[in-house]
Amino acid sequence: MVKVDICDMTIPELEEYIEKIGEKKFHAKQIFKWLHREKVDSFDEMTDISKSLREKLKEKAYILKLSVIECQTSKKDGTMKFLIALDDKAAIESVLMQYHHGNTICISTQVGCRMGCKFCASTKDGFERSLKASEIEGQIRTVEKYTNKKISNVVYMGIGEPLDNFDNVVRSIKIINEPLGLGIGARHISVSTCGIVPKIYELAKENIQCTLSISLHATTDEKRKEIMPIANKYSIEELLTACKEYIKLTGRRISFEYALIADKNDTYEDALSLAKLLKGMIAHVNLIPVNEIKNGVYKKTNKEAVNRFMKNLNDLGIVTTIRRELGSDIDAACGQLRKKYIEGKK
Repeated sequence: MVKVDICDMTIPELEEYIEKIGEKKFHAKQIFKWLHREKVDSFDEMTDISKSLREKLKEKAYILKLSVIECQTSKKDGTMKFLIALDDKAAIESVLMQYHHGNTICISTQVGCRMGCKFCASTKDGFERSLKASEIEGQIRTVEKYTNKKISNVVYMGIGEPLDNFDNVVRSIKIINEPLGLGIGARHISVSTCGIVPKIYELAKENIQCTLSISLHATTDEKRKEIMPIANKYSIEELLTACKEYIKLTGRRISFEYALIADKNDTYEDALSLAKLLKGMIAHVNLIPVNEIKNGVYKKTNKEAVNRFMKNLNDLGIVTTIRRELGSDIDAACGQLRKKYIEGKK
């Protein structure tokens, strides 16, 4: 008999399952709390449910356990980069960042990535598979247990394209958001996408109230196609139309990620074009000096030019900030630690 992954269910799904195995559905909330808030590793630790139910669960289900292969800690700012093993021995990454307003975790949604963005190490070793909701949410449970730190904010910006794993990402958000579990509010959750337009419309209809982050990185289709293959399928006009619909349906501001690449997209003309594209939208621009990856073709814009680009955008009426560079003394850029692990195995 194939056992079910009990951590992969929302409360309604778990209630349905508990009734299916002949038990009262109120036990679902007890079990969910033990799994996600208390983070137990075995059914025997669920002390407020009967022994007969615990034995039935042991027979029919299992509790997903992820393990930490490696943890690097920055001596500069305390950022922690985790290489995490899945049940099938595949590896993903998570990053814990500490801010004055709380602890933020950056989590992965896939093993590898098929989007092919030229500045990202995550795509270099190809795509293996998408993660289940339990494997996405499990990164948070694993890191909280490992560090004994409470996580208050979640960003879906690790390995993989979240909207390429839409159903599991949405289910994971519902599990993370559930008050009986981790209880992290939807407004403290940010989902990043390179711009899979149809899925932006679907996410808007879900009306989860999470923040949508768009990896834009260029202001013309021609230039964006050089950086991001997804631009060959969806134009900037199509992407921004979907973003406007997301804002209309959710009332949420969109964050536009813009990786500054030296001599590619960092001129005053680029800032002016970006301001024209976003004029009138409830939007925020997050500038990111591009991460220089091994065998990569792009170099990061220098600090003075980054500050100048930010000032130009703010002067043009676009709220703009620069993302803090955390973990610069470790493999904190997305995909780098996993890539070293894969090369080591080879």
